[in-house]
Amino acid sequence: MSMDMTTAGDTGLLELMQHQVALFARRAEQTRLGGTGQHRNSMDRAAYLLLNRLDHEGPMGVKALAAGMGIDSSTVTRQVAPLVDSGLVKRTSHPDDGRAVVLELSPRGHARLTQVRASRRTLMAELTEDWDESEREQFCTLLTRFNTALSSRQHTTGPGGTPDANGEG
Repeated sequence: MSMDMTTAGDTGLLELMQHQVALFARRAEQTRLGGTGQHRNSMDRAAYLLLNRLDHEGPMGVKALAAGMGIDSSTVTRQVAPLVDSGLVKRTSHPDDGRAVVLELSPRGHARLTQVRASRRTLMAELTEDWDESEREQFCTLLTRFNTALSSRQHTTGPGGTPDANGEG
C-alpha cells in the first residue's frame, strides 16, 4: 500500500481523525486519565504502564521490561528509580543468576495499582455512561487496533518516522 493513502475523498476525514487524535492526546495528558476521587491524577502514565506490565507479566529484568514496552533500558531505569524509592517496586536478585537484578511489583505497588485502576474504571464509566456495551466494545477494538498500528510503526521506523537502524520502514 502506498505511503500516500489520501485521496480527494478521504482527506477531510483523515484531517478530522488526526485532529481528534491530537485533542485526545492533549486531554489525556492534561487529566492523565487519572480517574476520580482521591486517586485522580495520582499516578503518571509511565508509572502506571510500568506497574501494570509488572503486574501482568511478573518479575523481570530492566532489559525485558524495556523491550516489552518499546523503550530503551536507560529510560526504564530512570522511570523505575522513583517507584523503587517510594516502595512500589522491589529490586531483587534473579533466582538463577544472583548478579542480575529483577524488578518486581511490591505488595504496596499492587495495592496502589489496584486503587488507581478502580479510579480509572470509574472515570471510563462516567465518560461513556451514555454509550451502550457494543459502543464501548467497538471503541476498545478500534483503539486497540490503532495502538497496535502505532506500535508496529514504532518498531519499523525511528523517531519522526525515519527508517530505524536496520534500514526498515
